[in-house]
Amino acid sequence: MERVLYIDCFSGISGDMMVGALLDLGVVGIEDLRDELRKLDISGYHIACREVMAGSIKAKKFDVEIDLPQPERDYRDIAEIIGGSKLNKAARETSLNIFRLIAEAESIVHGCKIDDVKFHEVGAVDSIIDIVGTAICLDRLKIKSFYSRVVPVGSGFVECSHGRLPVPAPATIEILKNVPVCSGNFNFEVTTPTGAAIIKTLVKNFGGIPCMEIEETGYGAGDSSSDNKSSGIPDVLRLVRGVTKDEYKFNEDRLIMLSANVDDSTPEIIGNLMEELFRQDIADAWVESIYMKKNRPAFKICVLCREELEKKIANMIMLETTTLGIRREKIKRYLADRELKIVKLPYGEVKVKTGILEGKVINISPEFESCKKLAEKTGKTLKEIYQDALLFFSKK
Repeated sequence: MERVLYIDCFSGISGDMMVGALLDLGVVGIEDLRDELRKLDISGYHIACREVMAGSIKAKKFDVEIDLPQPERDYRDIAEIIGGSKLNKAARETSLNIFRLIAEAESIVHGCKIDDVKFHEVGAVDSIIDIVGTAICLDRLKIKSFYSRVVPVGSGFVECSHGRLPVPAPATIEILKNVPVCSGNFNFEVTTPTGAAIIKTLVKNFGGIPCMEIEETGYGAGDSSSDNKSSGIPDVLRLVRGVTKDEYKFNEDRLIMLSANVDDSTPEIIGNLMEELFRQDIADAWVESIYMKKNRPAFKICVLCREELEKKIANMIMLETTTLGIRREKIKRYLADRELKIVKLPYGEVKVKTGILEGKVINISPEFESCKKLAEKTGKTLKEIYQDALLFFSKK
């Protein structure tokens, strides 16, 4: 059994939305959070959490109010405040990882060293509290795996200390590299740099809700000044906490699929390529018959391989065919467990592959090369050996 958290950021994500949703899960109370935050060498603020209605959804709104003027802080200052605190190690590390992402993005955008990055909105006390508050709550949850939907970022422009900037903000774009995003049905900013850094630090798997048993949900409200009426989407972040169990799990691997269309080659050349491909350590390869422009018959070559092999396989396809371009996709493949068994027949032995799911055999398939060799040796037909292999396997 594994404890998981799904970040359902259908209306974007910010630091205060994340803390509000975590508090709504009920793992940490507001007083407990106050006590933990006092371990930071920061004063002149107070926090509050209240219930609000975001459209028709009841949610928690987390607020940080500044009571006293605060000094300007750079990344080095913030790292020292968090690193020198008495927070639990996991909370410190999570907080520092989130701030590091933001600092790296800001340094790229503004062309300065990371330690010299001056934090304005992001480095203000409220953002420090949002990030550290998130880390404190997550430390209590003991989550093993984080998932998220594709991240909506919004569109339009936003006013900030650097002036009028496009949405998503440049720092947000930098942080969300290699993360699946979309603009969503929003003409304003819905994912902040802090929210983007939280997602990037925690999440490795993006898409729909994973196969899990739901235990609890929490809703964190966004800034009430954000008008979502144009989209009709409640301004909330939803967190779904649950567990995955062994009976829900599939084996899975992540592969690269390379594909190319070839309309000026012969079957012999394509056949030779397939033989060469299967001599490599690929997961699978196949050829599809397709029609291209002017109803011209063609071949579509598809190969599944590991990422470290993709350049070698792409070169093979280029060299062995006339194609000038190859498409690349990331693929997640679900797998049943597999076993290869030896079945003794009255006249010899053959190999039989079995597919196993949740401890049960779901598929039985005599191995072709093994059956073919026995057919050549005994003079029996391949069909007879297939039938005998299945019959004797079922008697084991």
